[in-house]
Amino acid sequence: MKIAFTDGRREETFRVFQKRAMAVGTAITRRTGVHNRPVAVLVGRDLLCLTAMMGILYSGNYYIPIDNKMPKQRLEIVFSKLDPEMILYREEDSDCVMDFSDRFDLMSVEEAVTADVDTQTLRERRGKVLDIDPVYIIYTSGSTGSPKGIVVSHRSVIDFIEWMAPCCGISDQNVMGNQTPFYFDASVKDIYLTLKCGACMHIIPKNLFSFPVKLIEFLDRKRVNTLIWATSAFNLVAGSGVLSSHVPQHVRLLAIGGEAMRAKNMNIWRRAIPDITVFNIYGPTEAVVDCTYYKVERKFEDYEAIPIGKACENKEILLLDENLRPVRDGEPGEICVRGIGIARGYYGDFDKTNAAFVQNPLNPHYPDIIYRTGDIGKMNDRGEIVFQSRADSQIKHMGYRIELGEIERALNSMKSMKNAVCLYDQKKEKIICFYEGNTDTLRITRHLKSIIPKYMFPNLYRPVQSMPYNATGKIDRVRLREVYETEEGA
Repeated sequence: MKIAFTDGRREETFRVFQKRAMAVGTAITRRTGVHNRPVAVLVGRDLLCLTAMMGILYSGNYYIPIDNKMPKQRLEIVFSKLDPEMILYREEDSDCVMDFSDRFDLMSVEEAVTADVDTQTLRERRGKVLDIDPVYIIYTSGSTGSPKGIVVSHRSVIDFIEWMAPCCGISDQNVMGNQTPFYFDASVKDIYLTLKCGACMHIIPKNLFSFPVKLIEFLDRKRVNTLIWATSAFNLVAGSGVLSSHVPQHVRLLAIGGEAMRAKNMNIWRRAIPDITVFNIYGPTEAVVDCTYYKVERKFEDYEAIPIGKACENKEILLLDENLRPVRDGEPGEICVRGIGIARGYYGDFDKTNAAFVQNPLNPHYPDIIYRTGDIGKMNDRGEIVFQSRADSQIKHMGYRIELGEIERALNSMKSMKNAVCLYDQKKEKIICFYEGNTDTLRITRHLKSIIPKYMFPNLYRPVQSMPYNATGKIDRVRLREVYETEEGA
């Protein structure tokens, strides 16, 4: 029988995985008579958590994956907003949820998978679910730090996966190496492509990303040929130097998203594996995983921006100015998305929903919702969309309109630079560069002279041993700003 999922401790065929998920669904239905309600699940990096998520769907409800390392204060905020019908947890995570036992129904997944499957009840529950109903809610802090629950429908996920499978050539021959946590929406691709195509997914132990050689050995041992990774993991492997001596023997497909792809790191991967296929995929969680894609088929210099390409099927990208009018070709504008693949909104927060999900300004005739990403992009002369920066990363400095993302791209093209991030001190009118790498200010300045004008050079440089990362694997800019403000205050 075909192996569907493995986690290092166990492996399951599709049949066994389905049976255990249906057992979880049955256990939920016996404890609660509702359907189409939120059921939270504390997730780590194992197969039991994935079983719980699918079991929740079998019960006719929708799942909310919660990081099992989330601080209790933040758990309190999320659970208060969510008011889940039930919380599923692994027994090893029981200490995280026992404080909530007086308010919410708790169930261990280990208990749930032992239930006798009630096929008839599960069929009745699932029969009441519409494709516009939620399949999951992903909580993200966004730029404000306040948790937002993004509601995603079954139809949006189905639509996206039905596009991505043929676009990327996914079939039952693909062996996935899952890197992204289940509380991060990028994992949706690994999970549902595996289920749709009959592929195989190996959950990569988190600690291996601290030991790149062992990581490559794992990929070889499992014969992994497909990596749908966050950009941070892609960068980590490229920057570690491991690919100069240990080349993954089977990897032939990379689909990368989460942050801007660096040409320098992409070139390292392509030199190591010349016949590899690389997709640069872009999209916020509100656009249901991704909304644009670009297949890399030409050469890029290390300092060049790799396009995010064009809209995924059944989605449309609008580049709009601050008045929500279309920009001219070549001019930057806010990336806005329309189509069935945008989220339903923010759970329990109509004000934030109505601010971000707005009527299409180009269509005054009937309801037509677009999502405002807050990201800036522009069309290049090839008709490809190029990501520029977050809207809040546009600054006015020395009379010039500057994209901090353009400075970061120039910095990160240095061979000796591992990571560089720029912030702006509005009060002091200074560009601050935090960088990680074996270099110094003089060498950085020499490098920048050939790429960007002098008025874009950072005013202050802050070397760091390593960059802080948030829960979704992105560089934590909020934390860097806190570090800077603390230093300046001192």
